[in-house]
Amino acid sequence: MKATPVNGQEIVLTAEGYARIEKELEHLSKVERKAVADRIREAKDFGELTENAEYEDAKSEQALIEGRILELRQILSQAVILKEEDISTEHVSIGSYVRVRDLDTGEEWEFRVVSPFEADPDEDRISHESPIGEALLGHRAGEVVEANIPAGKVRYQILQIRK
Repeated sequence: MKATPVNGQEIVLTAEGYARIEKELEHLSKVERKAVADRIREAKDFGELTENAEYEDAKSEQALIEGRILELRQILSQAVILKEEDISTEHVSIGSYVRVRDLDTGEEWEFRVVSPFEADPDEDRISHESPIGEALLGHRAGEVVEANIPAGKVRYQILQIRK
């Protein structure tokens, strides 16, 4: 799920998040766009376009790629890169690396709190707008927070906050 920026609204990104978005934009613009254009050209050789599944699939993919390119350009145009000195180690903020202990399982987990535009739970980057991110924002090491997630309520003790 990708968040959609609102015109004129600043989007806070970490330097790494900004670089990832730039890299994705470059890949889509230079590699994927060309590949789908080649597929469209090849599909035109398969005959009548109104009954050509390969052509329709390629055109649909092209629309998705172009839409994502526009979205990424909009994000980058509204982005403000978070400065290292703006990341707190006193309390959880956007950009913080946070180590927590699940008080029910004892399991420890470290992740980075980021904006929704660079969130990727599989890479341990959680949005400050997610239930866990919202619960942690502003809290300090040693504090216990509760978050309501789809699987139920979780309780985490904040062990460490770093840049």
